[in-house]
Amino acid sequence: MHFAPDTEEALEFVVLLGATDPGASRSGRDELETLADLAALLAPILFTGRIDGDDAELLDVQQTRALLRRVWTLGRDDAVTEVNRMLREARALPQLARHDVSDWHLHATVPEAPLGERMRVEAALALMDVIRSDEMGRLRICEADACSGLVLDLSRNGSKRFCSVRCGNRMNMIAFRERQPTGSTPSPPRRAHG
Repeated sequence: MHFAPDTEEALEFVVLLGATDPGASRSGRDELETLADLAALLAPILFTGRIDGDDAELLDVQQTRALLRRVWTLGRDDAVTEVNRMLREARALPQLARHDVSDWHLHATVPEAPLGERMRVEAALALMDVIRSDEMGRLRICEADACSGLVLDLSRNGSKRFCSVRCGNRMNMIAFRERQPTGSTPSPPRRAHG
């Protein structure tokens, strides 16, 4: 499945933002708890526009994370209601923009809009494409035990089940162990000689 590059980037950012949640983070803690955490999240991202770096912005981004994680799991029609609300509240006015290394893509807020609002609107624009393509099934929660990571499935056959290789490997190891006869120890793999 392929969406426009800016749609995929926005969806990938939602996954990254969602991965800071305690139920999805690698550390098991809230990785968006402090201003330093927010700065670390934004460091590799080319977010243009206003960044205040204060507690009000952190709270807004935390609330954005919770909202987007919830919308990620909604059915198509319910997602429409939330996407329209996010766009309406921001008074979004979609327009094409090109800057830095990014070719033409959509913006719908002014650069001076608060960071959390810009995140919500970019996600909403991306979700519009997902909804219009009837591909909400590509947005899932990780199937690994004790993980609530977001899964963006851009694979051709729509079979991605885990948020990370780590979760996939962990679940594969559990399944392997469950298949072993009780009390037996698996023998190590044989090395080919030649």
